[in-house]
Amino acid sequence: MDFGAVFTKEFLLNWRGRLNRAQYWAFAIMYIGVAVVLSLVEGLIGTGGILGGLFGLAMLYPAICIGIRRWHDRDKSGWWTLIALLPIIGFLWVFIECGCLKGSEGENRFGPDPLATSA
Repeated sequence: MDFGAVFTKEFLLNWRGRLNRAQYWAFAIMYIGVAVVLSLVEGLIGTGGILGGLFGLAMLYPAICIGIRRWHDRDKSGWWTLIALLPIIGFLWVFIECGCLKGSEGENRFGPDPLATSA
């Protein structure tokens, strides 16, 4: 997988189509890594969480788009992204469905299989 593709405008801001697990995890690892670095920087300079808050706000729409495309790969509506709002159960559900389970094989109603087109 081309991890450089994670940082393109098309990858981050498009909610149509499908996204495989590797791409989903590449985004998640990048997001967590930047959040950790920002936390360390804020601890050193004492900004009180402003940088992390701005980063979280800036990444809200891209994170929603990524989630929608991952649900599409599971052949489910992007509205399933809202299940993350449920305390504890929502996080676990999203982690299992989007992070652990394979997407539907072959073409589905949201587009071609991302693994088949990237091979």
